Amino acid sequence: MVNEGYAEHVQGQDRLRIRVVLIEDDPDWRRGLAAYLSREPDIEVVGEAQSGPEGVELLEKVEADVVLLDIMMSDSPEGLWAAAEIVKCSGARVIMLSSMEEKELIFEAFKAGAVDYMVKSDFQEIPQAIRSAYANRSAIHPSVAAQMREEFRRLKQLEHEVRVKELRSLLTPTELQVLDLIEKGHTQTQIAEKFVVSIRTIKVHVGNILKKLGGKSSKEAAQKAKDMGIL
Repeated sequence: MVNEGYAEHVQGQDRLRIRVVLIEDDPDWRRGLAAYLSREPDIEVVGEAQSGPEGVELLEKVEADVVLLDIMMSDSPEGLWAAAEIVKCSGARVIMLSSMEEKELIFEAFKAGAVDYMVKSDFQEIPQAIRSAYANRSAIHPSVAAQMREEFRRLKQLEHEVRVKELRSLLTPTELQVLDLIEKGHTQTQIAEKFVVSIRTIKVHVGNILKKLGGKSSKEAAQKAKDMGIL
């Protein structure tokens, strides 16, 4: 008969270990990672699955603290779907694993609810990532952070280009010419003479430009157009 106090002590010691589930379709890599993690005294692999659906089903039966989830399975980013399901139905924290540093996938992984994203070649850092995720202290891996900053810059540039295109489409060819001449220092009278139209016509153009671009004066609107790259 086992001493009850000793049994409770052993159970308490076991619970100090972080329960990890591996979801990975490459059996060799999964086996190697499980063996690597088994060397850590505070980490225990409590389950393995080879697909997203299988992993989600496993987590309905097994309690896990952290899930290591391959983002690409069956030649598709199946892990993104699985991550969203796991986050929704389980208290486990998800760390996405990938053999690639794909910016789009990184963003999608965090949108799905992952707390970290690691490239498989950095497997030496996985144990510490597990501990950080378990302690709710996950910090984005430096290589991933760099990718995310680059993606933020790309999205910001894309947003700017879309905005410029929208504003440019609002302006007529004549209004663009008027803006260009104003930016180059021409007065409205000089522009009217150049176009051989009345000053009133130019004032109408300027009024339309201010409505579309904003600004308190034609010079301010022209400067804005230049700064944004509309001209």
